[in-house]
Amino acid sequence: MAVIIKSASELALMRRAGGVVAATLAALAQYVRPGITTAELDQLAEATIRSLGGIPSFKGYRGFPASLCVSVNEEVVHGIPGRRVLREGEIVSLDVGAIYQGLQGDAAITVPVGRVSAQMQNLMRVTQAALMAGIEAARAGNRLGDVSAAIQRVAEAAGYSVVREYGGHGVGRAMHEDPHIPNWGEPGTGMLLKPGMTIALEPMVNAGKHQVRVKADNWTVVTVDGLPSAHFEHTIAITEGEPEIMTVER
Repeated sequence: MAVIIKSASELALMRRAGGVVAATLAALAQYVRPGITTAELDQLAEATIRSLGGIPSFKGYRGFPASLCVSVNEEVVHGIPGRRVLREGEIVSLDVGAIYQGLQGDAAITVPVGRVSAQMQNLMRVTQAALMAGIEAARAGNRLGDVSAAIQRVAEAAGYSVVREYGGHGVGRAMHEDPHIPNWGEPGTGMLLKPGMTIALEPMVNAGKHQVRVKADNWTVVTVDGLPSAHFEHTIAITEGEPEIMTVER
């Protein structure tokens, strides 16, 4: 498994790419409301990315037709924007990738559409907490299994399940680099983390069972039991000390 260690100049460009992603997600979060279509969100995402000097990394990737993945309620990831109108009480995952001068950033958030139930709020809160636990474990000298186990522990302690077929990944010169990073695992196992590695951690947490399936569009992943799922993601860099979150506004 070839893992790419990034140079200081590449890390600087990844910070710029991460800033584009973070600013785009912030704009989208402010725009989400009942009555808006997922296609309108995609248009805003592409316009924002390009206005900040970036290139949408999802558009055309393996044939994906949009700049934004929009996944609603039981949709876990890779939802295709279109005519769907968002409705009060739903939750929506917004996944953004951007390229800045050849380097990549990738992040996701899940946000409420208007007022949502306490159950939906808790699912989002726990998923975000699982991401932060994974980031905290992503330190030089630890192993990938420490990261995966930290994510799993937070989600399952709240009575939820983590998706097993999909997970985080290396990111940088390409959108998907080695290693694959499961959201479940055993502490002390897997690859040793070293400074200069850049990875995207992205817990996908289901309110019900962990099993998922892919819809007929060959992209949209949904829970098999129809219960909602939440998704949060950051691109981070492994350093000599604290992990650096790269997908933040600058």
